[in-house]
Amino acid sequence: MFKKEWPKHSILAIAIIATWLKTYIVYKTSFSITIDNALQEFILFLNPLSLLLFVYGISLFFKSDKVKNRYIMSVAIITSIILYGNVAFYRFFSDFITLPVLFQTNNFGDLGSSASESIFWTDIVFFADVIIIFVAIKLLNIKPSAKDLTAAQRKSYLILSAAVLFFNLGLAETERPQLLTRSFDREMLVKNIGMYNYHLYDIYIQSKSQAQRALADGSELVEVNSYVQSNQPDPSEEMFGAAEGKNLIVVTLESLQSFVINEEMNGQTVTPFLNELTKDDDTIYFPNFYHQTGLGKTSDSEFLLENSLYPLSGGAVFFTHSGNTYNSMAESLGENGYHTAVQHANTKSFWNRDMMYQSLNIEEFQDVESYTVGEGDAVNWGMKDIPFMEQSVDLMAEMPEPFYSRMLTLTNHHPFYLDEEDMLIDEYDSNSGTLNRYFQTARYLDEAVKTLFDELKAKGLYENSVIVMYGDHYGISENHNEAMQQYLGKEITPYESAQLQKVPFFVHIPGSDKGYVEEEVGGQIDMRPTIMHLLGIETEKDMQFGGDLFSKEHEEFVVFRDGRFVTDKNVYAGNVCYDSETGEETDMAQCQPFIEPALQELDYSESIINGDLLRFYDEKNGQLILTEEEEAKLEQEQLQKEAETKE
Repeated sequence: MFKKEWPKHSILAIAIIATWLKTYIVYKTSFSITIDNALQEFILFLNPLSLLLFVYGISLFFKSDKVKNRYIMSVAIITSIILYGNVAFYRFFSDFITLPVLFQTNNFGDLGSSASESIFWTDIVFFADVIIIFVAIKLLNIKPSAKDLTAAQRKSYLILSAAVLFFNLGLAETERPQLLTRSFDREMLVKNIGMYNYHLYDIYIQSKSQAQRALADGSELVEVNSYVQSNQPDPSEEMFGAAEGKNLIVVTLESLQSFVINEEMNGQTVTPFLNELTKDDDTIYFPNFYHQTGLGKTSDSEFLLENSLYPLSGGAVFFTHSGNTYNSMAESLGENGYHTAVQHANTKSFWNRDMMYQSLNIEEFQDVESYTVGEGDAVNWGMKDIPFMEQSVDLMAEMPEPFYSRMLTLTNHHPFYLDEEDMLIDEYDSNSGTLNRYFQTARYLDEAVKTLFDELKAKGLYENSVIVMYGDHYGISENHNEAMQQYLGKEITPYESAQLQKVPFFVHIPGSDKGYVEEEVGGQIDMRPTIMHLLGIETEKDMQFGGDLFSKEHEEFVVFRDGRFVTDKNVYAGNVCYDSETGEETDMAQCQPFIEPALQELDYSESIINGDLLRFYDEKNGQLILTEEEEAKLEQEQLQKEAETKE
């Protein structure tokens, strides 16, 4: 085999075929890509080839065989790194990497424990094509050729590469119309145009985003402002000002999903204290509340809370747009006499918080340097939640009142490891170590919340505070569906997957006697107006997409970052409409009226962030800040619309 002469371009052919087949095998074995028909399977098989033909084919333009081989090896290594990077990322986030994530390098050190859980020595197989190409270069006896390909032959090869690409795009457009203009789903992009083309498309989108800010002007906010103002529900007469003048303590319950609330695991209660709160006379509990985060996870939930804007479709706003102008809840509370602070026993730069909090006008950030991390108090992500709660209340006692303190917990975080002395219940017994440990860390978080309440009472802060708590994002990704099916006792359909995005939301007002279970469907986008109205602060002039959950006019419509949505009657997921009560597929006509508005809201929010449009808005009087040229432009557009209407 190695002695016989091989055609001159055998190395090129081997490289293309090896990387193509490896990529397809990785698609099938490492990602949960849903395939509904034979055409989708064919597109998935074809799509790696469209770019590989071109990038490997560039080697035809090199005259030296040594340079050609080095180039081919470089392409193989780079594509393998890209593919494997997505595999490792997907194992934890159930999503694909976007360009902004690659620049979030100052998070990498803190992400070490999660990353190590996603990397195995057997992953060398993801570089199989590199090994095959290397062996071929070293051992194959390539037939010498008197001359290289002619210019016409190279041109024909490039035309073939382009033809395969356009054939792929044509099939993708047939299968998923407007894929590149309306898709908020990275899995859909990878499935149809391929991993490598997806990253090129992502580079284009991110570059376009940066250009949007440079070219944006205030006139772009007119349509968005009109939409927002026409969809703002009036506050509840009963609940508006119910906590006026009180301290506001907001607790982010790390990775806590609602499936553990009021439930048991092998006969053991997971969240006994939170269970009591759901029945407490001073607590309003929302069981139909959903997280709406994207790749920014906890930071996205903070962004939703502070701004009532949706996070970005790719990357984290805390990194990509930390210099924007925002009208945050912290800023509004500060203007109403509140001292504003965030308490988080992690490094100040994690998720770029030290920069973003300045844009959100948060006065004080008490990071890990504000805490004493004693022996046995450390956790991979910083400080354990129970000592964190104890010391945080001590710090609150020193704050001027009224204060707004936002607390970020840490212990209930992937990979969910605990010291033995902190294990208050046993592990679960599924095939997923992640899910098995999750119940233990969730139980520990529950105990930490109990500690918070006890400490607030001991320090005399409890009675004059309203305590809001919410789950920030999922803890158990779709990669653990088999184990979740064992726990839930039912199949994880797209409907059930959407239901698993429920996170707890508590509003606790000591001495109010207003406690009940509120079945209203809502999401994190609604937290800001709900909290502000509880404190008696108007938001009618604020640029926000959420609505007061206590309002009789609140629309039960929760849009996920990937375009899925939930209403009081239906769930739209996996391009299927489900009945929200039965979980059974129903007539698509039930969901159709909400599909376009869902995408429209995401578009509007994205345009605000990418264009930094709030710099053109005066939230104090609800007016746009326009130049004379922009006003003239708007007048001209209005006249043109009126003329078209008359015609």
